[in-house]
Formats: sequence, structure tokens, C-alpha cells
Amino acid sequence: MDKYTAWIWPRLEPFLIGVLPAAPPSKFSMHYLRKMVCYVRTRDGCFPRLGWHMWRHIACGKLQLAEELAWLYFETFDLLIPHSAEERLECAEALSQCQTLRELDRQRGKLSVDTLQFLLFLYLQQLNRISLRTSLIGEEWPSPRSRSPSSSSERETKISSQNKNWDDQAHLTFIQTHLAEILELLVEPGQLSSSGQILRDSQLTPEAMKCLSLLLEGSVSHGRTVHPIHKLLSRAPLQTQAGFSKLSHTYSLQQFQVFLRQALCLNPFGLSTCPQSGKKLAWALQVEGTLKRAKIIRNTHMAPPGSRLVLMLQVCKQTLAKDSEKLNDANVKLQRCSEAFIYLLSPLRSVILDKCRNSTVVLGPVGTSIHIQSCENVRVVCVTRHLIVATSFNCTIHALTPTRPLLLPGNVSVTLGPFHTHYPMLEDHMARVGLAVVPNLWDQPLLFGTEGSTPDTGCYRIQPPSEFYPLVIPFQMEGDNCEIPWGLPADYQKAMESREMAVQEWQKTVKDTHLNKVQRRQFQELVEQKFHEWLLETGQRQELDSLLPPNLTPPTSVDLWPSSHTSNSGLHPLKDQPNKQPMGQAPSVC
Repeated sequence: MDKYTAWIWPRLEPFLIGVLPAAPPSKFSMHYLRKMVCYVRTRDGCFPRLGWHMWRHIACGKLQLAEELAWLYFETFDLLIPHSAEERLECAEALSQCQTLRELDRQRGKLSVDTLQFLLFLYLQQLNRISLRTSLIGEEWPSPRSRSPSSSSERETKISSQNKNWDDQAHLTFIQTHLAEILELLVEPGQLSSSGQILRDSQLTPEAMKCLSLLLEGSVSHGRTVHPIHKLLSRAPLQTQAGFSKLSHTYSLQQFQVFLRQALCLNPFGLSTCPQSGKKLAWALQVEGTLKRAKIIRNTHMAPPGSRLVLMLQVCKQTLAKDSEKLNDANVKLQRCSEAFIYLLSPLRSVILDKCRNSTVVLGPVGTSIHIQSCENVRVVCVTRHLIVATSFNCTIHALTPTRPLLLPGNVSVTLGPFHTHYPMLEDHMARVGLAVVPNLWDQPLLFGTEGSTPDTGCYRIQPPSEFYPLVIPFQMEGDNCEIPWGLPADYQKAMESREMAVQEWQKTVKDTHLNKVQRRQFQELVEQKFHEWLLETGQRQELDSLLPPNLTPPTSVDLWPSSHTSNSGLHPLKDQPNKQPMGQAPSVC
């Protein structure tokens, strides 16, 4: 019997990627979802597939949601669907060709989702629901000490930063606590009483069990092969334990619920177990003694797709660079990194930056979403399908994204700018995760306020072209890209050209002064002094020093009189190219 013991756990991705890290609308409660179940099962065009237009009708007409919020949940659910890269690129091309809102709506009308899985997805949003019980024992309820005029917004900030998307123990507790309601959503309406309660002899169909595989997977007797729950139950001994009837080809709801409660366990590939079972990840450009507190761990050698994790914790005052298959399609978490420069130049599945400060993070294309939460003075450069920013201060994000960046409550002084760098494998990595260069909605953020409140439109700004400088990735890599494939927006390109022209004129002025040798040396020393002062004041010196191999020393001179064979790009040696190594051969990425 032990040979056929089932071990079943919550899948990571529906919680990590599918659940928005914010309190859900009150209309996503079980009361309204029960009504929605009855509605979609009795209306044409709603079951077993739910199209965008019918969901918009339900969301806006029945649940009183704004249309942009309805679309947000619809496209977020689509992140969980295993589309091929080719299908993603075809969809992006179709959307980019829409010239009017009517054409865009017509194109969206071609999209549909599995109805029962979408209902489960909406129910999962309750993971970050603010409960009275939590308020009484936590910090969500106002205390006598916090009665300042800003206490309400501070509570919103605190609440939105306490999401449970990465907490696998919270995932298990959620499933265990709400299992009866989750299964109720999958029961056909004819098996409910007139009051909406489940009958004792209710059944679950194999189709409903397949929908449940959105949330649950497992193995037999801790085996290494992981299966979605509907395939796991294809084994006859497990079918018997789960209450499967060969006559009706259905599962007894009551017996299946008992079976599932006994089989549920913590995800063996989750965040809780990764530090114990994972492997340390080796990095290029490590300086001895600087990573004593850092923890860089992965489980990619053993985890199934969707559960591949890379954890980077407490990386401080260090430059780390990685381009490796070990990162491909991994869910990456960077937590409490400070004064660090991190380059992850591989196609990634998802990324979260949590409580990072004074750091620069450059990412390869991210196939699903990037969450930036509780960060301060962080610069992020990314190509991603979905971008979420919450409770962050003075952060700058240079993004290419086909969806509107989602700004949750608690943000202050967030700057959005266009994607402004490249590396040789960028286009290949984008094709691998199905991301195209259009549409690009980086400058059209969606403000998500708490229910009943008005979003703070002053929490962000679009970066002015006068403040824009491209970023150069200071590593040698194999590949074909040598420039940003899609170029820059016109205003930013014009500002760059104007700045290059000003630098060229300055260089010409210096050359035309006809200084003698002594004057040149004095002028050179003065400029170098100011240059090094600027390096120290801006923190660029730390970044440059961390890029140098141990046998090289930092640059000590600046060439003010370029000869005829010197490249005259017009870029300031560090201001325009803050990550460019100014001397020697740039170290290769490992």
C-alpha cells in the first residue's frame, strides 16, 4: 500500500505569478463566485470556455469592476497558460497592428480561457485578503500610537507589502483551509441544494479534476517524477483511494476531500526547502570576502518546470554576473541586496526584488512577471511580460513590456523610462520566452488603489529625455546584437544626439586651444581630479572597482585629446555609460 501513497502539494506558479500582491476586490468573495458559477454554466458562450467579452460583461456589469481591472485579471491568468513562444509572438504581432480601440477590442475578443480554471484563479486572489482576525493580531489594525493623518496610507503600504506569493507554507494553509470551497466551484450546479450547499452524494468529473491540476501536483511515495493531480490519479490504486467510480466515471466529492486532506503536504521544491536541498550557485567577478553574508542557492538541478528557483539573499557591495543555462526559465528572488550590481543575462521565468536598496539589477527577458516591492533607490532594467511595483521609494525602471506596468499602493517617486541597453543574446532570449518589441506600454502605467479609494497619480513620473542616458553592459558575450534592436523613442533619441553634438563641440574647443605641453598637463590633472571626485560622489567608483580583475588597477587618467584613430562617440566616459569598463579587456560572463 505504501508503494501507492500519494504526496500532493500546491503548485508554486499560480500563487507566485497568478495572485496579485494586493488585497482583491470584495466582489471576489465566495458569495459572488457562487453566483458566477451558476451564471456561466447556464449561459451560452461561457462554458467550458469563457471569452473576453463575456468576462467583461460579468466583471463590469455584475461585479462592478472597472474594465481596465477586468482586463488586468484576464491577462494575468493568461500568464499561467502554457503557450508556445511562437503563439505568444503571433498574438503580440496581432495586437501591435491594432490602430484603434475598436480594433484592439475585436482582437481581444478572440481570446478565451478555461472557465473553471479561471474561477479557481479568481478565488486564489483571496490569498492576500485582509482579514479581521489578522488585523487583530497583526499590524493591519490602527494602534493608539499611529493616529497621524498619514496612518491610513501607512497601513495600506504595510498591508500591500505583506503578500504571501512566495510563502509555500501560506499556500498549503490556504488550500487546507479553503479546500471545501475550492471543490465547490468545480461541482455542477445540479449537485447543489436550493440554498447552494453541496449535497453529500455530490460527484466530481474527470474534467473538473483536470481543472484542479492548475493548483495541485504531486508524486507517488516521494518519487522524483512530478505529475499534475489528474494524471497522478490515473493509477488504479490511487483512484480507489480518491473515490473514483468505474460505473459513473466520477469521483465521490466527500471521499476525494478526505483523500486530499491526508495527501496534502508542503511543496518539496518551494522556498522553505530550497536552502536545505538546493545547491550553491557559482558567480563570475566575486571578490574574496565580500559574500560571507550572502546566500545564493538554486534548486534547478532537481525541480520540475515551474518550480525552478534561484535565491539571492543579502548580496552587499558586490558585482555579480551570470549567463547560464542554470538560470534559464528560473523563478528568481533577490532579497535584501544592498549596494550591489547584479546582471542576470538569461531568459527567466519570473523575478521578485524584495527589500533591496541602492542597487542596479539588469535582467534578461522575463517570460511572466517582475515584482518590485519594498525597494529603495533601486534601478531595474528589464524586458518583461508584466511589471508590478509596490511600496517602493525612489526607484527607476527602464522597461520594455507589452502590458501596462501595474503600480500598487505605497509607491513614492517611481520613475519609468524606456529600455536602454542591449547584450549579444538579447533578441534570441526574447524569442525564447515569446516577447516581441511591440506593443511596448512602458509609459502607460495602471494605478491600482485600495477599494473605495482614489489612486495616487503623483507616485510616479516618466523620465524626462534630458535625464536619460543609455546603459552599457560591461561584459563580453557571444551573440549578434550590437545595439538596441528597436531603437529609442524619438524624444530620447533626439536628446542623445544633442548631447553627443555638445560633447563633440567641447572636444573640438579643447583641441583648438593649442595649449602647450605644461598647460596640457595642468589641464589634464584638473580634469582627472574632478573626474575622480565625481566617481566617488556618485558611487561609480565602487562599481568600476568591482568590475576589475584582481591583477588590474582602477583607471587613473582621462584622454582629453582624442587622436584621429580614437573612437569619438560623444559619450561621457561614465555618465553616459555608467557600467562601461573604461580600461583593459572586459571580463567575460561565466
